[in-house]
Amino acid sequence: MTFDAVTAGRARGCDVVIADTAGRLPTQLHLMEELKKIKRVIGKAQDGAPHEVLLVIDGNTGQNALAQVKTFDDAIGLTGLIVTKLDGTAKGGVLAAIARERAIPVYFIGVGEKLEDLQTFNAAEFAQALLA
Repeated sequence: MTFDAVTAGRARGCDVVIADTAGRLPTQLHLMEELKKIKRVIGKAQDGAPHEVLLVIDGNTGQNALAQVKTFDDAIGLTGLIVTKLDGTAKGGVLAAIARERAIPVYFIGVGEKLEDLQTFNAAEFAQALLA
């Protein structure tokens, strides 16, 4: 299915094709193997693809989020993160732990439930907010 999506996207002149593989848990090994296969298939459909491999994680899950980042990065090589639910009391401490363990950029953070609550991540602003 992803092979066809990339092929159709190229034929139609699309700049972006998104393959959403939501619902995969790092503890479900068969799903992680399937995810690796999806990445390989995308690479066969277009040389150098996928160009981005993003993981969306819940900022309130603490050490579990760090474990997820490690597992997914080891399996498929993450190029970026989107961290949601940073509007609660956790204040995003997981970002510091992730930064210490893995050099994966955070592209966006979610600070609410609306589309406009998804913000481009700015490390300096985030650090200031943590200290405030």
